[in-house]
Amino acid sequence: MPPRSEEPRRDAIGSRRGSSPGGRGADPRSGEPGVGGISDARAYTPRGRTIREGGGAARTGGGAEQRRTPRSSRSGDPFRPALQVLDGGRAGATRAGRRDTAGGRTGVVRTVSARPVREPFDDDEAPAPRRRTAPRRPARTAAARRPSRKPRRPPKLADPRRRLRLGTLLALALFATIGIRLVFLQTVDTPAYADGGLANRLTVVELPAPRGAIYDWKGEPLAHSVEARYVFVDPTKVKDPLATAKLLSPLLGVRVTELADKMKERTLPGTNIKSQFEYLARGVDIDKAKQIMALDLAGIGTHRDEKREVPGGDLAANLIGFTSQDMNGLEGLEAKYDDLLRGQPGRKRYEAGQGALAAPIPGGYSETTPAKPGSSLGLTIDRDLQFQAQRILSSRMAQTRDSVGAAVIIEVSSGEVRAQVSYPGYSATEPTKVSSPSDRADAATSFVVDPGSIHKAITYGAALQEGVITKDTVFPVANTITRGGVKFEDTHPANGRRMSIPGMLAFSSNVGTIEIAEKLGPDRLIDYQKRFGLGQPTGEGMPGEASGRLLPADQWSGSAYGSVPIGHSVDATPLQMAAAYAAIANDGTYVQPHLIKDVIGPDGKRTPGPAPETRSVLSPQNAAALRTMLEAVTTVDGPDGSATGLAAAVPGYRVAGKTGTGLRYVDGKRQPGEVHSFIGMAPAEKPRYAVAVFVWSPGGEVGGVAAPAFREMMGFTLAHYRVPASPTNKSPKFEVFPR
Repeated sequence: MPPRSEEPRRDAIGSRRGSSPGGRGADPRSGEPGVGGISDARAYTPRGRTIREGGGAARTGGGAEQRRTPRSSRSGDPFRPALQVLDGGRAGATRAGRRDTAGGRTGVVRTVSARPVREPFDDDEAPAPRRRTAPRRPARTAAARRPSRKPRRPPKLADPRRRLRLGTLLALALFATIGIRLVFLQTVDTPAYADGGLANRLTVVELPAPRGAIYDWKGEPLAHSVEARYVFVDPTKVKDPLATAKLLSPLLGVRVTELADKMKERTLPGTNIKSQFEYLARGVDIDKAKQIMALDLAGIGTHRDEKREVPGGDLAANLIGFTSQDMNGLEGLEAKYDDLLRGQPGRKRYEAGQGALAAPIPGGYSETTPAKPGSSLGLTIDRDLQFQAQRILSSRMAQTRDSVGAAVIIEVSSGEVRAQVSYPGYSATEPTKVSSPSDRADAATSFVVDPGSIHKAITYGAALQEGVITKDTVFPVANTITRGGVKFEDTHPANGRRMSIPGMLAFSSNVGTIEIAEKLGPDRLIDYQKRFGLGQPTGEGMPGEASGRLLPADQWSGSAYGSVPIGHSVDATPLQMAAAYAAIANDGTYVQPHLIKDVIGPDGKRTPGPAPETRSVLSPQNAAALRTMLEAVTTVDGPDGSATGLAAAVPGYRVAGKTGTGLRYVDGKRQPGEVHSFIGMAPAEKPRYAVAVFVWSPGGEVGGVAAPAFREMMGFTLAHYRVPASPTNKSPKFEVFPR
């Protein structure tokens, strides 16, 4: 069976290296002539070099070319080409060549190594060298044949793995930086950033502190606060200030321009934060507040507030005073004790939304400072007695013009002021509706006058205490006396007759009083003036109390020896003179007059007011003697004349007191008219109350006002407190001109 031929593989290189034109191509080892049509096959070596594979086959017949490959024989190993590749194409090729030769096959397999290797063949004939058709390379020189240096490696191209690593590191560093910053923002820097934006979200609402009340001695309210509303504006939300102000003006009773000005945007002092809260009105009635809210005006709101209410209207208004809309005391006791009554307002700060969501943010910042209510004052004033005294004085002064009146009622033993009346009065609910700001003043502590003859009780009391006179002293009294070129005379001439001390008081003898004062001396008289409380404020509790003035002894002129003892060249207030007479009524012990009974804290705890100052001025015996002598003023009525104070007598009670006619000076200038007064105590045998009444009118219409007003006030006081009437069998009998 003829050998099976296989079509050898051919590649581009084998095709290029085919049979030469000279017919060379026969394998010298096979003995078969090569022909030009015979092609060579090549086998690949592991190093990429090739060898020609198979010899030329003899042409047959029509010149067909027969080619053999190492795998043309069926008995050949089909895996030998692969083995040739694995063992480098040397030993395998030798063995294959030998087998092929022994078998008579003409195909030869040759392998080529990196260096030329001569491999022995079976016929020991060296193969003929190949002929090159291309020109040979020129022979290399010795220098060129030297081994060349290792060629440089080509530059490395960019490594994507390095770029990936670098990018990953950068990304991780960026995320780490951001993470650390977030941790700082959420932990360390949180308060600073939160506080920085908090101001823009905060809404502040004032929480007014309820103002303390003012009560009379029985606990009845003289002034207290009631619930109301305040109207406020957020200027940042008002769209049209002028139009809004025009709508609110008639309801609030405030001018349009004033309201529009408060609605303008402004910044808080010392900051760049815009104000979101301004008061428009305080103490607005609840009904009006509802009308305002019904208008639904942008930026306008109301909140709980209070307003001051004075139940009596003008009752003790000059004494109590009034407050502003902001609940700040402006005059009277409201101003004097404003810090105590006002308390400490609170404040609520919270985060709120914007626009239609302007409401507290749930869970947002919220801080509330509770308001601390003010304390209340308990006065010594008796509301009922105050009302009656005020009514009496007003009715008596109704026929006068541009007049001033004052009345004081003091409880003798305690120094508590039960009533303190001023004329003209005013309503504390409408304090601006007065003709002059002076009409709101408390006349009892601010009305400074020359007391006149009521001062004589101090002169006689000092003379009794110093032993200059006794209750039985009698001496002749002339009709006139001259001191320093000034003549002093009596309205009830004694014509040189011997006159008793009660008679001198009953007829208000100027001459007899001056003679007694000369025996006493100016130094001792001034000393007793001070003991009786003149020349300095009483410290009753009213703001702006006048101190009065005493003339020092080294400044006495010649006429002062005549004027000072009878109550001229001396300045005093109605309250100072009332306190001096209360000392006479209290067995010679001076008790500082006062208005504050106790202070009532927000918790209801009562703290007594400051203890009044007390001092001894007269002995009880001399004080009793002086009271008895002063009774002559309201009782003497006989053929020799009538006493000056008969109109002050209170039926059923013994009354000791003194009339006075003084002068008023303003800025050193004497004012027209005279100051009429009466100060007395009852019951004279054991006085319970002292009442002082002062009236002045530039037209002189008040000549007969003081004593009758005293009678009515004292009569009501004794009846109000149910003071027993005086025994009729103990009333003294006075002799003005004893024989």
